[in-house]
Amino acid sequence: MIDLSSCTILAVDDTPMNLDILVNILGEQYDLSVALNGETALEMAYSQTPDLILLDIMMPGMDGFEVLRRLKEDRQTKDVPVLMLTALSETGSKAQCFQLGAVDYLTKPFDVEELLARVHTHLSLGRMQRSLRQHNEVLEQKVRERTKELIVTQQATIESMAALAEYRDPETGEHIRRVKGYVGLMAAVLRSLPQYAEQMSDEMVELVTLSAPLHDIGKVGVKDHILLKPGRLEPDEFTEMKRHAEYGRNVIRSVQKKLGSMPFLQVAEDIAYTHHERWDGAGYPRGLHGEDIPLSGRIMALADVYDALISRRVYKPPFAHSEAVRIIQEGRGTHFDPQLTDIFLEHIEDIRAIALAYAESDEQITALSQ
Repeated sequence: MIDLSSCTILAVDDTPMNLDILVNILGEQYDLSVALNGETALEMAYSQTPDLILLDIMMPGMDGFEVLRRLKEDRQTKDVPVLMLTALSETGSKAQCFQLGAVDYLTKPFDVEELLARVHTHLSLGRMQRSLRQHNEVLEQKVRERTKELIVTQQATIESMAALAEYRDPETGEHIRRVKGYVGLMAAVLRSLPQYAEQMSDEMVELVTLSAPLHDIGKVGVKDHILLKPGRLEPDEFTEMKRHAEYGRNVIRSVQKKLGSMPFLQVAEDIAYTHHERWDGAGYPRGLHGEDIPLSGRIMALADVYDALISRRVYKPPFAHSEAVRIIQEGRGTHFDPQLTDIFLEHIEDIRAIALAYAESDEQITALSQ
């Protein structure tokens, strides 16, 4: 049984005799304070929040309805249960009390046993509700801490895996940072468009952006003499290079087996495996067509190709920004999702700004200005 002897009660009534009655009934069981008017009652409630308030309605000056309204509007006292004690018995008065937030209503003259029972009930409920709120606060804090741990784990995993790809691929450099910027921009734009709102939630925007740096993680599986070859690849070498999409999927799946399924790794797997698919079905590794390609992979395809065009490769200098834009336009509906292409090009100046922010050389800056 819950011990309620330490509970505090504030009784409010403009008639001293009524307060004397309440003191005689409740004073020995509970810590009881009294107030003769609404203003004093509010001052006392604000200075030391009681566990329960017994409130008369008909008082000169500020009546019980107004006191109740103010109590429920104040953050400190809004959760304090208020039991109305009054000579009014009209249904309208009862309804008004409950609408304003009272938990119960007793008509004077009241039965002593009924009063004791209802006071005990509401103090017990109040105690349990406070305990539940405290428990929920503890749980919420644990959730926040766990969420923070997961974010740190995600970031550490991404940074470690991306760094691994960067060490193996001499062409990567700032490429990872640039494509992350492009993808983050595109995801945020899509989030604001009604036709993509369901697919691109706030959570998905974050997941796609976080996962973008892992798009070429599969290059860790490509043999050195192919990955590091200082020239164009032979057909059989290019066939092996294309397997980096499959390798990327396998690497990420192996991480998921060890860390458990995480949403950002699931998105990263889609990106790594499908960012070389083409809208017309002529891509690899599976030859997916149109919207069969995950949205994240379609976004990455645009980001990856644009960045490859404006970057130096062993077989070419960086293309001018205008030339890269022309090639992207030509790929609309064949290589790239036509709607995403239009959106990409609508924001091409923002894309160029990201590229300039992470440019690798004066040569690339010059190309981006053309």
